[in-house]
Amino acid sequence: MTNPPMLPYGRHVIDDDDVAAVAAVLKSNALTGGPAVDQFERALADVTGAAEAVACSSGTTALHLAVLGLALKPGDQVVVPSLTFLATANCARYVGADVVFADVDAATGLMTPETFREALTRGGAGRVKAAIPVHLNGQACDMRGLRDVAAQHGISLVEDACHALGTTYPGNDTVPVGACRDAVAACFSFHPVKTVAMGEGGAVTTNDPVMAATMRRLRGHGMERNPLESSIPEFALAPDGTPNPWFYEMNEIGWNFRASDIHCALGLSQLKKLPQFLHRRQELVALYDTALKPLAPLVQPIGRTGGAVGWHLYAVQIDFAAAGKDRATVMRALAALGIGTQVHYFPVHLQPYYQRLYGRRTLPGAEAYYSRCLSLPLFPAMADADIARVTDALVRVLGRN
Repeated sequence: MTNPPMLPYGRHVIDDDDVAAVAAVLKSNALTGGPAVDQFERALADVTGAAEAVACSSGTTALHLAVLGLALKPGDQVVVPSLTFLATANCARYVGADVVFADVDAATGLMTPETFREALTRGGAGRVKAAIPVHLNGQACDMRGLRDVAAQHGISLVEDACHALGTTYPGNDTVPVGACRDAVAACFSFHPVKTVAMGEGGAVTTNDPVMAATMRRLRGHGMERNPLESSIPEFALAPDGTPNPWFYEMNEIGWNFRASDIHCALGLSQLKKLPQFLHRRQELVALYDTALKPLAPLVQPIGRTGGAVGWHLYAVQIDFAAAGKDRATVMRALAALGIGTQVHYFPVHLQPYYQRLYGRRTLPGAEAYYSRCLSLPLFPAMADADIARVTDALVRVLGRN
């Protein structure tokens, strides 16, 4: 008897129309720097309700571009929840700013207005210039509450929305994450395990045209092609005063953070299927919620915040001590049964790099969430029967037959 196929914790869904969209670009004259990038940006702006979307090479570069767009610099501080991927904190360090780690709610893993305020008490007077709340697992933070705190201190908010494409804000089912209602920008990832896949890719949405222009310039090495506005007209213009057609200049250093037409063609095709992807993920989450009820309180879904959630991960909290088994043992046993799992995330404030910078700090909410969390398989191609398969495996592994 053959073993059933492995169910990973997340996986992309690629259909024939996605393949055709990429193939069309491969047969065209523009593999990068062509029309697919603009088309993808317009489509993402429409989906999120933002005025501008700036495509780039990953969710990490999206975060980097956002802090560049805010002109953050050495001496500035950025509040970041510790329960997140490394890139959320690292983007502040890329520009020389310091990180002030905020705690999170132990049930949801989300930064709250209360943990934001507490983090500000540990920041330097007048040094905190920005905060990057993270919409974890697909659930959105209380952005209105965070905005009120930020406004009191003159702090800009950038949403790390890499998990939350298609989510709406708690208490308002009509405003999509990425509309930047309460923030200056929102950052997205289109990694293969995300709801929409580009292979690798990311984007920043904003309603600030100046910030959007800055990010577009810096994703392309900082190059500008405006000969008539050049600061070095002797090189920009021909003797008769007409623009030199080859001319470009760089007034500030930038990076190669561009997304190619190949990636954007795939992203555009995937965006068209976003509603069905979201619907299926919500169906699977509802099935999980029901199937796991008999395992409570040993296994429980994470706390819920409300709003229409574009679920990226299905995370549960497991009382490993009560089960008498450590998490690594449980994960290995599940893998042997064909169930892939993952931990999202090891708190960033405990990483050696940040401990060397700022010392060891205890953030009880983040550490409690981390100690019990486990992400179970969730992706649209899963069958209803896969939920029972995962649940049955949990029962076997945790000894609850």
